[in-house]
Amino acid sequence: MTNTIITGRVHTLDPNTPEAEALVLSGGGVLAVGDRDTMRAAAGPDARHVEAGDGVVLPGLIDTHPHVMHFGMLAGGLVDLTDAVDHADIVARIRAKAADTPPGQWIMCTPVGEPHYFIRRSERDLLERRLPDRWTLDTATDAHPVLIQAWAPRMPNVVAFNTAGLRAVGLTAFIPDRVCDVEIEKNESGDLTGILRGPVTNYYTYDPFWGQILTKLPPPDLANAVAGTTTEMARYSAQGVTSVYEGHAMEPEHLALYRHLRATDALTLRVQATLDAESVIFYPFDPLTGAEFDDRLRHLAELASDLDDDLLRVDGLTLSPGGPCFSGYFATYETYSDPFGRPTRGVRFVSLEKEEAFVRFCAANDIRANLCLGAYREHDDFLDIAERVVREHDFRDRRWILQHAMTITRRQARRYADLGFQVTTSAGFAWGKGAMYGERMGEHVWRDLEPLQRLTECGLDLAGGSDWGPKNPWEQIELAHTHRFAGSDHRNDGPDQKVSRVDALRMWTTGAAKVLGWPGIGSLAPGNHADVVIVDRDPVTCPIDDLRGTKVLRTYLGGTVVHDSGDLAAAAETQEVRA
Repeated sequence: MTNTIITGRVHTLDPNTPEAEALVLSGGGVLAVGDRDTMRAAAGPDARHVEAGDGVVLPGLIDTHPHVMHFGMLAGGLVDLTDAVDHADIVARIRAKAADTPPGQWIMCTPVGEPHYFIRRSERDLLERRLPDRWTLDTATDAHPVLIQAWAPRMPNVVAFNTAGLRAVGLTAFIPDRVCDVEIEKNESGDLTGILRGPVTNYYTYDPFWGQILTKLPPPDLANAVAGTTTEMARYSAQGVTSVYEGHAMEPEHLALYRHLRATDALTLRVQATLDAESVIFYPFDPLTGAEFDDRLRHLAELASDLDDDLLRVDGLTLSPGGPCFSGYFATYETYSDPFGRPTRGVRFVSLEKEEAFVRFCAANDIRANLCLGAYREHDDFLDIAERVVREHDFRDRRWILQHAMTITRRQARRYADLGFQVTTSAGFAWGKGAMYGERMGEHVWRDLEPLQRLTECGLDLAGGSDWGPKNPWEQIELAHTHRFAGSDHRNDGPDQKVSRVDALRMWTTGAAKVLGWPGIGSLAPGNHADVVIVDRDPVTCPIDDLRGTKVLRTYLGGTVVHDSGDLAAAAETQEVRA
């Protein structure tokens, strides 16, 4: 076994030795941390030497709300149009896919722009400032149905079909210009252009008309799901993420795919997962009866705890009673405007009776519960249930997890703390949704938007996640400090929101490890896993506006390189440690 010594400026995130000049990796773990001379001696004469130079060494980041598998599966096998520049570029990419695709088979495409909010870049930034119509897409292929998708959460949204695609889903010029909330664009002659607008996203949509079209589209296949997830994992490794928490919208088949990756030595991230008690995200959503819900809980309980594997763990069950504000599902006390200008107070997908059954089941069976809650009314409904149940089954030492928490009052935060909760949230919620909340709900909601400092002051441990974006964790760390809104100069960095840069980094390292209850990750303490990143700047001291530009030079998972940018000088890496 060859040891590795990494020299340079080291932020260990270990309070016992917060700063060091070098560390030694051995057998998949951190052997020692300290000054260069001591580490050279500890590494031994045959150790591999990696000199970080001007780079900085950190523990691998932990993303506690990434949707690695979901976003990987959704993109797997699709024509990537995220960085397309114009219609000719789009046509060329689809034509290339068509050359390798049997006639009649669907060609599905990603949206144009930056997932998943599409604020910094979207189809409006194409040279033509719009998606191509069906006649333009027909020049790429008329032998395959084609769809340029719209991805949640943005709503209203827009998709584009070619002529074969319209035919495949049964759309003709006889259809009205609007069905349910879907606008079907026609030209001056009354011909369909292939452009549909409205609730036309790939999930978090329950429009009956669009839902029927969704059921006619091809589902992801296993080969594309594996390839897409593998590609997505590589993106995370390239950003310095070594561990993830898949705690939302996970089904047994998703867990089976992760186990397949693990069995084939293709898992390049550490994964901890939960399973959803009732999945509400994808169309069609047909609520379970009370008896069906109870049966599902008993079945999932058999899969809900497996902590023996250092790469793939399962711990708990999740419930998601509501949905996002973009779609008009955010459960509030006051009315606000849905995506189509109608007043709404949101939607509850899981009944209060089921929610209480879930809480009682987890508490009685010593299962760690995860609750995806983000709206004022959702919090109060749940807290009233939990405070009743905890008097009968004390679950406070199980450290249940609150996910999302994009809006939350101080009183609600204290109630969660009294129940022993931890929190995983995303500073990107304010970045991507802040302006929309202000427009639809009123700017008064900003005082309770991503109040990270408030949550800390109330005694809640915090972890960070990327969720819908930005998918750059270094930008998420910056956003926890600045609370920038995308597309504007507004910063919602009040005293209840803003945390220090060091605390923001902890949300992605030691704080995340504590929230997950996962020993051995989050810091470079001796004995921990050798999950290490080398970056080109110091995230603690670099100018705050430069933090999002951090480049990861190398990522180690258990001492094995899973990403290498090629920027570390070859001359600085040798097989022999020089005295």
